[in-house]
Amino acid sequence: MFKRALILLLFMSPIMHSFSQLTPNAFPATTIAAPAINAFGLDLLRITSHADQNVLLSPYSIEMALAMTYVGADGQTREEMARVLHLNASLGDMPDEVAGFSALQEQLDSIVQESVRESKQMEKYGVTNKPMVLDSANRLFGEQHYAFHPEILELLKTRFKAPFEPIDFRNNSAAATKRINDWVAQKTKDRIQNLVPEGALNRRTALVLVNALYLKAPWAETFPEQATKPLPFSVQGKTAQNVPTMNIQMSFGYKKTNGVTVVSIPYQGNQLQLLILLPDEMNGLAKVEAGLKPEQLAAWANLPGQLLKLSLPKFKIQPPTLPLGDALQKLGMKSAFNIPEGSANFDRMAPRKPDDYLYISDVFHKTFISVDEKGTEAAAATAVAMAVAAGIARPQEPVEVKVDHPFLFAIQHRATGACLFLGHVVDPAGL
Repeated sequence: MFKRALILLLFMSPIMHSFSQLTPNAFPATTIAAPAINAFGLDLLRITSHADQNVLLSPYSIEMALAMTYVGADGQTREEMARVLHLNASLGDMPDEVAGFSALQEQLDSIVQESVRESKQMEKYGVTNKPMVLDSANRLFGEQHYAFHPEILELLKTRFKAPFEPIDFRNNSAAATKRINDWVAQKTKDRIQNLVPEGALNRRTALVLVNALYLKAPWAETFPEQATKPLPFSVQGKTAQNVPTMNIQMSFGYKKTNGVTVVSIPYQGNQLQLLILLPDEMNGLAKVEAGLKPEQLAAWANLPGQLLKLSLPKFKIQPPTLPLGDALQKLGMKSAFNIPEGSANFDRMAPRKPDDYLYISDVFHKTFISVDEKGTEAAAATAVAMAVAAGIARPQEPVEVKVDHPFLFAIQHRATGACLFLGHVVDPAGL
């Protein structure tokens, strides 16, 4: 049976934001896409997580790429993907959940537009304030001789802003791999390189769907560099080691509940934030992670303000490329990977022939994040390979929060609660 690979790539890179006291824009309180992103992200975090290693995923990036693939799925494959992605397979060709990804991307774009306007306004008063960078892009790299359904390509172009680029996988898969990796590197400011491993694409590759998001976000209020000093952090919840730790006293979002302290630190414009989840117990990371629910992430998107004396370690995470195929299959997405043989159904994407049909061959994900006194820079890339198968109240005394043992974190869109990045830190110095 002749098989041709279809690969979906999702790339995301974060931004540096600064803190500001601006009121959030009047975005809708929720979108349909956000709960799906968060629920799927928590599922993946639990199944790929290692208690003794730093972990970083981009639920937004992975879900976006797989959502573009889902549009072309049918039958059992569509139903399984819907369950894993927390979508509703009973809806029509363009379910509300999938349409919600377009709406969410538009909201993220508007954050940048407002940041640019704010920066220009402040320049009039002699204040230098660089605007936030948030660059989200989708693209389809498809075998130039393969017969895709034109209406699906048009749908992905109009609703996901994913133009189709013909490419020659059949005769020069190495050059195709380089083209895709170069595109990802360019979109993520070189933070994500060589996402697609050598040899992952071949003459059977039919399509690569890509989402790239680059985020560079200064804090609304920067941490004073002179206050950074070595402080003990219990690495892996065990041995205390001194690590560079930022310190600041300011009003942040704060909540203490069910064995965890939650702190939200806003980025420039107050529409994105870093959410910190610090277990009460020194070795409580696994317990908190196991019990975390997407509804909680949504509820914590807008926490009440509290004057805090906050100590937060600087950290940087840059894991190697993470294959997600096995994890997705364990979550229940089997027929999409053509298990059992012949079960993959992406007939909405391309005409099916007895010896020529699409299936997912693998999914690759790569991430980067750096948190320091000025803000956060993060990047992520995910590649899904498909084959043709064949108002703040300030108390008089601040509450002290020392992030001095393993913790969870998310970069979150406040208006919807959607987590662009999700992970945990067990060693700020990196493992």
